[in-house]
Amino acid sequence: MRMRSSNPAVKRALEQHAGQAQGAGYQQGYGQPGYGQPYPQQGYPQQGYPQQGYPQQGYPAAPPQAAGTAPMTIDDVVVRTGMSLGVVVLLAVVNYFTFQSNPGMAMGLTLVGALGGLVLGLVIAFKNMTSPAAILAYSALQGLLVGGISATLAASLAPGGDGTLITQAVVATVAVFGVMLALYKFRIIKVTDGFVKTVTYAALAAGALILVNFLLSFFIPGGFGLREPSTLGLIVGLVFVVIAACTLAIEFRGIEEGIQAGVPNKFAWQFAFGLTVSLVWLYIEILRLLWMIKMMFDE
Repeated sequence: MRMRSSNPAVKRALEQHAGQAQGAGYQQGYGQPGYGQPYPQQGYPQQGYPQQGYPQQGYPAAPPQAAGTAPMTIDDVVVRTGMSLGVVVLLAVVNYFTFQSNPGMAMGLTLVGALGGLVLGLVIAFKNMTSPAAILAYSALQGLLVGGISATLAASLAPGGDGTLITQAVVATVAVFGVMLALYKFRIIKVTDGFVKTVTYAALAAGALILVNFLLSFFIPGGFGLREPSTLGLIVGLVFVVIAACTLAIEFRGIEEGIQAGVPNKFAWQFAFGLTVSLVWLYIEILRLLWMIKMMFDE
């Protein structure tokens, strides 16, 4: 029975894994339809069925698994996601404190993180890359972006930066992650193919809207006002938080399907990348939403 998935990473992993398994089967003599063991058999012992020295003549040993081909486990995903997020946090802290001493340099690093992360992220996503170097490089670029945005918004609230804004955003991001994981685990949220398509289209629309608003802001202060402290900004920000949270559920489904299908553990890097993208976006949207609330209602 073959598992089907709507997750591109899982689909690619299944196809590659199936091709490797089929090739290995033919090399070992298992490629004949209807035969579960090599043909012809030789040396099958009839007395005592000795256990020592197994495999016996006529039963070739299974080839050793190469690095990266062992079945993926949840621990593989957790460890790699932890590494990816660790790099994000490290570079975010560096750029945050760079902003305190050299705002110009920090803004330059933030721009590099935004543009570089966008380009590298698209390459990783469309090619379904599992390279640790590429994914950790993406995490580093996202860290620069997160640190720069955090420092800029915090500095607009108070001289020297409002540290409570960042703390609240981090706590809220962790809380939303936990809630979404619980909702998925207990199947309160049904991540169907329709759900996946709806959230994917919504995320693409949100990205396009942010880009258009950003470009328009060069000609009209604030653009459409989607990211400004206003009623419209709050509504849009809340919608974006919901969309970002829903992408986490899609990632959970992909991880579950990948583990059930026995995809090679190298694909844990692809799932770590997906979780990093969702969590960084979720943090930025929560950070901006809290910033707008403080700007509008704090005296």
